[in-house]
Parts: sequence; structure tokens; C-alpha cells
Amino acid sequence: MKRCYISDEHLNGFVEALMGRGPVIAPVAKQSRFVFEKLETVDDLMLDYDTTILPPKVAFFPTKQELVTFDGKEAKSCINPTDQVLFGVHPYDIKGIAMSDKFYTDSHVDENYMANRRATTIVGSSVQKHYKHAFFGSVCMEVEVIGHDMFLTRVAGGYVADVLTDKGEALLGLGQFGDATDAQAGEADQVNQAAMENCPEKLENTSAQIRDKMRSSFRSDVWEELSEDCFSCGSCNTVCPTCYCFDVQDEWGLDGVSATRCRTWDSCLTAEFSEVSVQGGCENFREQRAERFRHRFMRKAAYLNEQLGGPACVGCGRCSGACTADIANPVVVINKIMEQ
Repeated sequence: MKRCYISDEHLNGFVEALMGRGPVIAPVAKQSRFVFEKLETVDDLMLDYDTTILPPKVAFFPTKQELVTFDGKEAKSCINPTDQVLFGVHPYDIKGIAMSDKFYTDSHVDENYMANRRATTIVGSSVQKHYKHAFFGSVCMEVEVIGHDMFLTRVAGGYVADVLTDKGEALLGLGQFGDATDAQAGEADQVNQAAMENCPEKLENTSAQIRDKMRSSFRSDVWEELSEDCFSCGSCNTVCPTCYCFDVQDEWGLDGVSATRCRTWDSCLTAEFSEVSVQGGCENFREQRAERFRHRFMRKAAYLNEQLGGPACVGCGRCSGACTADIANPVVVINKIMEQ
């Protein structure tokens, strides 16, 4: 790993050079919150954001993605990857992207995802402000922050840039970078450690302890209590950086011959998600909201640990903020389960 430094006065020039080379997707303000969008001007860049409404995977897997168009017997792929930079990604979201990479490549390579993913250079950035629901300092500690190409840490007067890959190395020529001093490198390490320690919320147990207790609580009555106010709206799934389910639909033209096959993000909290067709009707194998609520937390804290090396939760806190019933907070739910 190479450690470089770029001053505040030269950062905008670096970002503008990136924008001149291709699309730069970065955090920008949206009313009182933030979103990852294509930068139109460097002045829109907000590296001091707390968290974004949707996770950064929208840069290569949008909420609705056209896959194939077909007309009669002819079909054409809609996936047309463009080299782009995903800029300003927080460490917990980098973990979320790495998990998505596993989900979409482990048993079957999803080329619709990977084509756009491979075309994306990821530049991470340190957490300067904490989201009020964040708990990334006490979850998923076993999972490394990997998969990005460069990482910028805010220090006095500028940013320490950790260059991690050849793609990251290729960005250095676009900005006025110098070698980071030992003092600057040490300050960067302290900044990132403090960000972990200063999360406003905290889980009280290890991932292994949580996994075992969650599994043993499968038939507990506590799930009825915890899900009593759940609307089954799926908002918690929609904003989660590690949810990966999608639905595929064909949108037919009026001619009845041409169509576009699309996929959209899907949610296991909605009542229809677990409906399957049977002769003469359908069957729902998670009909009760308590079953769906339990399934979400089992997926995050227990079911996927072996595949990922840790829980499928990175502690961003988005689900807590998105839940209209204020019951989706993993810290509250998991700590409640651990008290049983």
C-alpha cells in the first residue's frame, strides 16, 4: 500500500480531472439528506456527509435495471458498462459492496452486476460525521474493508490517500499528490480509529455470540412482540447495502411482440415476497409478519456468516432511519434478543 497526501486546495482539481475522464458518482445533498449521484459540478461534492439514503451499489445496480430487449426472435443486452468512479464511499459501505460482490459471484456469476462493477473504480473516504443510528464500530469487525482502489482520510490541511490497487495508482497522475509524512499517516490512522469508537449506537456482544443466540431464539415468542407494529413495507430492505434480492419482469410493448426485461430490488419483508404458485392458487411460506421480521434478522445476523466471514450487516443504520414504525433498529432488536 502506498500512502500519499493531497492538500485541500488541490482536491477539487483532482475531482474535476476525474470528471473530465468519465462519470463520477459521489455523495451530494438532497434536501436534509444525502444521495450518491453523478457530479455535475465539483461544488456539489459533500465528503462530510453522515450517510446516504440508498447505498452506493446504485452506481452499478440501480433500483430498476433493464437487462434485455427483445423483438420477435431477436434479443439484445441492455447492459452497457461505462468506466466510472464511485467517490467518497464510507468504510462500512465498502464492506457492503464487497459482500454484494460475493453474493453475485459465489455460486453463479451475475454478469449484469459484474459488468458494471468491473467498470467502476472505488475511492473511499473517512467518516467525518456520524449518522445518528450508526453502529459500524461494533458489528462486522471480522470482515476486512476491501474491494476499493483508493481511500481518502481527512487530516489537517488535506487528505491522506491510501493507494490499494493498480486502478487506484492510475488516479494519482490526475492530482497533485505527494508522499504522506509519518505524522500525516499517523493522524489518518487515529482519525479512522476514532470514527469506529465514536459511533452513537453499539452492539454489546460478538458476532459469534449473536449468531448462536439468534439461531436458538428461532421459536421464541419475542418475534411476535418485536414485529407487532411492522407495516411489512420493506423500507428496511430497500435501503440496506447487503440486501441482494431482486424481481424480474417483462414489460411488453403494445404490439405484443417487443418487450424489455427488467429487474428491480425486492424485499423479503413484504407479504407477497414469499408467495409461490401451487395448483389452483398460491402458498405463502412466511405468511405472518413475525416470520418475515425474524427472517430479516436471521439473514443479517446468522444465516450468511459462514459465507461472508461475519454478519451480513455493516452497521450503517439506514434501516433504523427508514422504518416508519421505528422498530427496525438492529441494535435494539439484537440486544433485546441477547437479553432473553
